[in-house]
Amino acid sequence: MADTSYQDRDRKDGFSGLVAALRDHGEPLPGLDRAEAFGAAFDRFGDARVVLLGEATHGTSEFYRARAAITRRLIEHHGFTVVAVEADWPDGARIDDYVRHRAPRPWRGPAFSRFPTWMWRNEDVAAFVHWLHRHNETRAEAERVSFHGLDLYSLGESIHAVLAYLDHVDPDAAASARRRYARLTPWQDDPARYGRAVAGQGQDSCEDAVVAQLRDLLAHRLRYLHRDGEAWFDAVQNARIVRAAELYYRIMYRGATESWNLRDRHMFGTIQALLAHRGDAAKVVIWAHNSHVGNAAATAMGWEGQFNIGELCRMAHGDEAVLIGFGTDRGTVAAASDWDGDMEVKTVRPARFDSYEHAFARAGHPLSLTDWRDRRAALRAHLRGPLRERAIGVIYRPETELASHYFEASLAEQFDAWVWFEETRAVMPLGHAPVHGAPETWPFGL
Repeated sequence: MADTSYQDRDRKDGFSGLVAALRDHGEPLPGLDRAEAFGAAFDRFGDARVVLLGEATHGTSEFYRARAAITRRLIEHHGFTVVAVEADWPDGARIDDYVRHRAPRPWRGPAFSRFPTWMWRNEDVAAFVHWLHRHNETRAEAERVSFHGLDLYSLGESIHAVLAYLDHVDPDAAASARRRYARLTPWQDDPARYGRAVAGQGQDSCEDAVVAQLRDLLAHRLRYLHRDGEAWFDAVQNARIVRAAELYYRIMYRGATESWNLRDRHMFGTIQALLAHRGDAAKVVIWAHNSHVGNAAATAMGWEGQFNIGELCRMAHGDEAVLIGFGTDRGTVAAASDWDGDMEVKTVRPARFDSYEHAFARAGHPLSLTDWRDRRAALRAHLRGPLRERAIGVIYRPETELASHYFEASLAEQFDAWVWFEETRAVMPLGHAPVHGAPETWPFGL
């Protein structure tokens, strides 16, 4: 029945008109082997303060390489100063130490070791990080571009970071922090068990303690800032993560909407904190999945009560935020079959006939940018849909693709522009051996 209804809409409501509009308005892009020319096509977005770059999967090489080329252009020609990605803050901090030529800090465990390791521990990210390290090398410290993670899953590493900071600057405060975190630390390597214990077994929560620790760091900001403002900011962000993670793992059993909203609210708050910390001239590029980057209010997610980074950035920054989605029709992807499963290279099925991706494929541009801001009212009308859109995360189940990976959206309101790759391939993960020629401070080393 569903297929018949979409075929009827194609015939009656002009799916072919959408295809024609995409054919007319799609701008062919140079290949990624011409990264500078590819990036130059995105100069039109250089006046924004926040540029959000999506991805339709967490394991597609072209999406990473395209975002790297665009980000390089925005940094070199348009003054962008911050790169923020859908990764844990402590892992991002290791890259930040490396790219800003700062002394590496002691860590509790290896970087990017949490599933899915290939999402950031891959050759395309490594190439971009190498470039950013070289870009910053000749610049004054205050002018160096920073790199940060936005996510909240790093409970144990963030507790360690807060304690390590206070051990260095204020041993008495460190002792107090250890007492506050004491009941939480036994759960830090398996925080989902903490959530189950509180939600279902009557375990007292640690909420008051983690809130008190964050407030204490903020209350002493003037004294700590005088010593090292960057170190204090990092400690505060880690204390915020401990507070957010404690809450996240308690509410994750109540339902997907509440935990999703908490996570994206935290990531948006981190973006705002980074902009405030880096000053009025700060400009940020964000790398995250389409489901976080696009305006959730224009999708089935939003219609069911979820919001995301893109929606919050659009509300906070208006036209100074640009939301760019990425899509593909077919190829291969790095993904698992189940959570915590092994990475596999899976074949991505051609997009369903009742999807936006199928419309882009029929438009005939193998690689293109479609921008529907401002004067493109006719194109926007064709893109209002709603139609189905595909989202592949770290898990891909092609055998249940319709139920597992498609949702309805109005593309015109979800994004400002769309980058299209007709065929794509899986990312290449880094192995466990050190990267050849990399220094000991290399962030992906084990």
